[in-house]
Amino acid sequence: MSKLRPNCTIETLSERQRGTLPDLLGVRVIALEEGSLIAELAVRKELLAPNGFLHAATVIGLADTARGYACLAHLPETARSFTTIELKSNFLGTCVEGTIRALAKGVHLGRTTQVWDATVVDPNGKTIALFRCTQMVLA
Repeated sequence: MSKLRPNCTIETLSERQRGTLPDLLGVRVIALEEGSLIAELAVRKELLAPNGFLHAATVIGLADTARGYACLAHLPETARSFTTIELKSNFLGTCVEGTIRALAKGVHLGRTTQVWDATVVDPNGKTIALFRCTQMVLA
């Protein structure tokens, strides 16, 4: 398993996202460890769909940010970046208030590809979505 990059911290990830979509969504990284990352966001009216439920794009944005930051933090020394080559999602529920949380876990952390799973839960810990992402590591 790849080790954490020493210069990749919760603080550097927060700084990196200023003025980007994760910042607009309100994503906050709350834990970063070898092989995993946890991020959350507060549900607010602007993140809901017209039907009053949490918009799927909001959930994808949280999960994609969590696993993307996790990938970035676990890139091999020789890598300069990564890009997503596949993202799969299953939606199992929703919520309309509170804070949702994504846990990204490394499944395969290779030199040329990485595979990350993310689980998004509602404020009560109930799973509302599952994701699997494949990343191409860019040398």
